[in-house]
Amino acid sequence: MMDRKRICIFSFVILLLIQCFSVNASDELFYESFDEAFEGRWIVTEKDDYTGVWKHAKSEGHDDYGLLVSEKAKKYGIVKELENAVEFKDETVILQFETRLQNGLECGGAYLKYLRPQDAGWAPKQFDNESPYSIMFGPDKCGSTNKVHFIVKHKNPKSGEYVEHHLKYPPSVPYDKLTHVYTAIIKPDNELKILVDGEEKKKANFLSQDDFEPAFVPPATIPDPDDKKPEDWDERAKIPDPNAVKPDDWDEDAPMEIEDEEAEKPEGWLDDEPEEIDDPEATKPEDWDDEEDGEWEAPKIDNPKCSEAPGCGEWKRPMKRNPAYKGKWHAPMIDNPNYKGIWKPQQIPNPDFFELEKPNFEPLVAIGIEIWTMQDGILFDNILIASDEKVAETYREKTWKPKYDAEKEKQKADEEAAGLPTGLAGFQKKVFDILYKIAGIPFLEAYKPKIIDVIEKGEKQPNLTIGILVSILVVIITLFLRVLFGGKKPSVPPQAAQIEKDDGPGETDNGDNIAEKDENEKEDNTAPRQRRSRRET
Repeated sequence: MMDRKRICIFSFVILLLIQCFSVNASDELFYESFDEAFEGRWIVTEKDDYTGVWKHAKSEGHDDYGLLVSEKAKKYGIVKELENAVEFKDETVILQFETRLQNGLECGGAYLKYLRPQDAGWAPKQFDNESPYSIMFGPDKCGSTNKVHFIVKHKNPKSGEYVEHHLKYPPSVPYDKLTHVYTAIIKPDNELKILVDGEEKKKANFLSQDDFEPAFVPPATIPDPDDKKPEDWDERAKIPDPNAVKPDDWDEDAPMEIEDEEAEKPEGWLDDEPEEIDDPEATKPEDWDDEEDGEWEAPKIDNPKCSEAPGCGEWKRPMKRNPAYKGKWHAPMIDNPNYKGIWKPQQIPNPDFFELEKPNFEPLVAIGIEIWTMQDGILFDNILIASDEKVAETYREKTWKPKYDAEKEKQKADEEAAGLPTGLAGFQKKVFDILYKIAGIPFLEAYKPKIIDVIEKGEKQPNLTIGILVSILVVIITLFLRVLFGGKKPSVPPQAAQIEKDDGPGETDNGDNIAEKDENEKEDNTAPRQRRSRRET
């Protein structure tokens, strides 16, 4: 009887373990470790523009393999079709992968595209930037752009068109050359969490009006495009007092400054001495040509006698502020009795409005990497799709953490060998993370390119961290004072506008600019010889 009980208990335990194992296996929907060569499993695009060569290579300092971007300034495209489509129903979906920017990242992307079902006849070798995706996720950095993208291409249920919805204020990209793991957790209750190295950096809700641009759910009302401001609508809060009269003693013609009648010429002033005299030691150059250069005159020098006296030349009374100066008279401002406020068009029902309980995510049928980068050495590894957060955490602890810890130890040893204070790099990382968030504040949008430029210089020269903080603090204080005390709204500098407009790598001087420069130099060489001034000799 006892043996039968033990057999039953043992059988129950075995079944329970099998069940647990099967649940854990199903929680891992896709995993790519790149331990084996990718050829045959991942398909490289055959499109002409994509000439970058992918390599199966080890991460620097590790025996762990990954997918490597091997050349600079190239377009790269590669795709992996999933055996089973990942559906977004009532389950959590976790997207996770590692990247290491072994040579840094000045301009380029290191993100993944999770493709939706493609059109009939599409083949992986045709993969390019036009291939429709459901989600784009990962780091991107170039010019004023520095963010961990999370973009959803969502089908508008009313128009049937696909719309890109960008996560607002995403995390910034870590500036170092260590391995980092990026995690996006998409929950069935419309919650989204973005983790960097297992630490939550952003939390959002897909249906919130504040978290995505544009919002998934359009506003219920919109301004009436046909509504016009009435002609008699007065938006002026203050107006000149119509009853004010200029005082009789107000002199608009009085100068701002007048001569100081009480001033007296200092004793010892040398009226007959010039402030400059001919240099007595100067001699006419041997190559001086009177016909081309004109009659030679000795260069001038300061009169040494003037340095010993209060002054030289004609003495004039100094100017002082005119106590009678009042400037142009203006009537004082008073409250406008006809003020109606700032006019806004009336709101009407939005014809494009629809309600949404949750986004209708397209199934994920493939994973693609389609980037244009100016840097080589970008390594992708341990790409995971799972339905359980614990599974993603386990992979982070197993595959990412040991590498990261080893790289941190090496970085610390290198810093100590270079004489940098211990712990400085960690402090700087936190500082730069904060500064990138500051640069992303809408209030500072006009100055974002300048702030990013200052931050990037600080990343390359870490000893400038304090100076960088002071510089950006000065910018913020200046803007704050402008808001308090008035002033024109800041306009985006032309250079900044160009950076924001260009999504690709920064442009260098083209052939036309170089030719123009050479032409200018030629013109300078053929121009007539200029007459030399007395000071130049």
